Amino acid sequence: MTHYKILFLDIDGTILRPDNTIEDSTKLAINELKQKGIEVFLATGRPLHEIAHLALELNIQSFIGYNGAYAIHKGQDIFKAPMDSSTVENFLEIAKDNEHKLVMYTHEKNIFTELESSIVKEFIQAFHMKKNEQFSQDDIDKILGITLFNLSENEPALYEKAEPSIHLAQVNVDGLRHCYDVIRDQVNKGIAIQHVLEHLNISRSESIAFGDGMNDKEMLSYVGEGFAMGNGHPDLFQYAKHKTTKVTDSGIYNGLKSLGLVE
Repeated sequence: MTHYKILFLDIDGTILRPDNTIEDSTKLAINELKQKGIEVFLATGRPLHEIAHLALELNIQSFIGYNGAYAIHKGQDIFKAPMDSSTVENFLEIAKDNEHKLVMYTHEKNIFTELESSIVKEFIQAFHMKKNEQFSQDDIDKILGITLFNLSENEPALYEKAEPSIHLAQVNVDGLRHCYDVIRDQVNKGIAIQHVLEHLNISRSESIAFGDGMNDKEMLSYVGEGFAMGNGHPDLFQYAKHKTTKVTDSGIYNGLKSLGLVE
């Protein structure tokens, strides 16, 4: 009988391979844990309205989305934290001054400052985003998360200096290294997991998580058993208790096997 009760899985680079498919070993591992009564959450930077097909494929009904701004357990809201509208306004101004692009996520859609640039089109294609609209001021107080495009290596500091309670995490997808997720110190995957564990009365030591990007560092640091994927961002490994194999080499399965949770 295992003492682990809950598993949190990032999507891109953790569940999804570069060709946007899921290994059979990953599906097998998730099914085995569910049969053992272990709760399984998808924990992603993606907006939840864009992952329904993955949830269906994996038969998962619990989620952390928008890099921790929204958590749902089997249809019940646990945690929801829109961004401060003044922060959004500030970032829009910085982006305009520096020729950066933004996508802002609400509960229902993806709002872009520009839809026609090649960088934005690459991002939309990479993440198969469907519900895309041009930014309108009417949505300013509904923003749950932001991704920034076209930043050079030193430019995240422009935003971090303007808003000290946030930091930028580079998107860990080949070809999109100029993109950064906005992570709030008090709203991130780790904080969302804390709310989930409190809601379900589960201890940190009973929790497991897998991730590959810098937006996963708070999650991997917080859980009892944090696994960084072998293909993870080089700076992520210091935040994880374990390092597993790559997403293309049964990383989730092998990590769970090391805990004795799969055969």
